[in-house]
Amino acid sequence: MIPIPEVLPHDAHNATLISNVHPPDWANPEPAPRYNLVVIGAGTAGLVTAAGAAGLGAKVALVERHLLGGDCLNVGCVPSKSIIHSSRISALIKDAGQLGLQIPDNAKVDFPAVMERMRRLRARISFHDSARRFQGLGVDVFLGEGHFSGPDTLEVGGKTLRFKKAIIATGTRPSDPSIPGLAEAGFLTNETVFSLTERPRRLAVLGGGPIGSELAQAFRRLGSEVTLYHRAAHILNREDGDAAEIIQQAFLREGIRLILDCKVKRVEKKDGEKVIYFERQGKQEAVEVDEILVAIGRTPNLEGLNLDAVGV
Repeated sequence: MIPIPEVLPHDAHNATLISNVHPPDWANPEPAPRYNLVVIGAGTAGLVTAAGAAGLGAKVALVERHLLGGDCLNVGCVPSKSIIHSSRISALIKDAGQLGLQIPDNAKVDFPAVMERMRRLRARISFHDSARRFQGLGVDVFLGEGHFSGPDTLEVGGKTLRFKKAIIATGTRPSDPSIPGLAEAGFLTNETVFSLTERPRRLAVLGGGPIGSELAQAFRRLGSEVTLYHRAAHILNREDGDAAEIIQQAFLREGIRLILDCKVKRVEKKDGEKVIYFERQGKQEAVEVDEILVAIGRTPNLEGLNLDAVGV
């Protein structure tokens, strides 16, 4: 029995998503005698590679342990750009007076509707990354945990796939910051934030890279009070300096509180709130929030692949 990943909330949109990218009734095919190519990981890279190779006449197997579509469809590009679009419209409405437009003062963001729209769009798009679509393209789709068992074999769901070439496209996951008390208090990542159905009144974002920055601005524009913590002296410090400065000034104008050049020391849950203790310029400070979003970097998904078996 192939475990079915849980996608929250349990609604019709997420049921459609699951039916496409991890069908509950999916039966893995009988393996071919030998595959020209086995692709491990059905995210953007894996899907494009599998479809392209099959289109050129190769015998291809595609292995995915979670959801086809990977981060991009499920917890990355698609959901984030959906709520960013809603947040951009909200920001434009707030500035409409400067454009000669009169908007009622009681115009407000319906956060549950914003997230429901995102789930609806994601579900509608999900067919393009579906197991059945790729089966129709001539790809043998295997759902389950795969690991190498030899220099030219991969085990998945009790079946052995023999291959000439294999591609590892297993992607990454959010890094664990190992901050004392954080796990006990509870936190969000890009893998869980899109399951929210209620807007957090006060949101802390740990990490001022691309993921943390885009979500910090989106949630601020959707009505959350946002505090962004970053270890460097400037957000987006690995990007072009001039561009990063434009974005940082925009964040300040929009009311995002930036706590830069700091180190989060610990987190404590107290009276239903999450208290973040941090150090900045030698001083110990604390901020109370309702939710914490962790976006401090990425870790490759390599565990369990048994890479030694193929000399990686």
